[in-house]
Amino acid sequence: MIAEIRRQTEVMALELNVKGLMNVQYAVKDGTIYVLEVNPRASRTAPFVSKATGRPLAKIAARVMAGKSLAELGVSGDIVPDYFSVKEAVFPFVKFPGVDTLLGPEMKSTGEVMGIGDSFAEAFAKSQMGAGVKLPMTGNAFISIRDSDKKHVVNAAEKLYKAGFGLLATAGTAVFLEEKGIPVKRVNKVKEGRPHIVDAIKNGEVQLVINTTQGAQAVADSFSIRRESLMQGIAYYTTTAGANAAVDAIRALKEQELQVRPLQDYLN
Repeated sequence: MIAEIRRQTEVMALELNVKGLMNVQYAVKDGTIYVLEVNPRASRTAPFVSKATGRPLAKIAARVMAGKSLAELGVSGDIVPDYFSVKEAVFPFVKFPGVDTLLGPEMKSTGEVMGIGDSFAEAFAKSQMGAGVKLPMTGNAFISIRDSDKKHVVNAAEKLYKAGFGLLATAGTAVFLEEKGIPVKRVNKVKEGRPHIVDAIKNGEVQLVINTTQGAQAVADSFSIRRESLMQGIAYYTTTAGANAAVDAIRALKEQELQVRPLQDYLN
């Protein structure tokens, strides 16, 4: 997939006769690559990649645009680091009362941070810290997943249970996890009456939230969960991919002490 994305990018750059930086937005679904947009300009990814690889892309691009060739600048070949770099978006949701934290096509982030480490889990954990997300080491995790995502959350739930977390879930998710042999305590949805999940969050009984929804009604019903988690400073994830990465990051933090090294140590 990476090789094909690289090939497509090179073909477009040559056909469009771009000199300098080019920003391409891709989407991948069911093994098919889709090009969303192509812009002959820098993007916020440029400084991230520069920092991750030690190659000053903006400086190189500016000189290419001024007439220099890559050969003249001594730039050749791909850089494939032996470490991991993760870019995480920073969102201002807590500053705006009543705003939903679900993401859509709009640009909502106000900044980005970078986590770097010898493993993906370590790098992801650092990226969450940089973005102000507090990954819990103990406590209870609330899991409520739409039907199409349930098979993707089993691994995360099992890892959380083995790491000593208690699991809370709404009825449908609870039945599914119990069938997989994972102990879980059932909790009411908000519309099912009190005490419900938002009460548990307010009472400090929940330290991690994993919640995916489908359909306008489900999104509306779960708004109070996302909003209260945000106001209480609780880590919450609205995709199974994010949840699985977070759980691996929590395990990495529990199993090893984070290493802090100067960026130059990675680049040298």
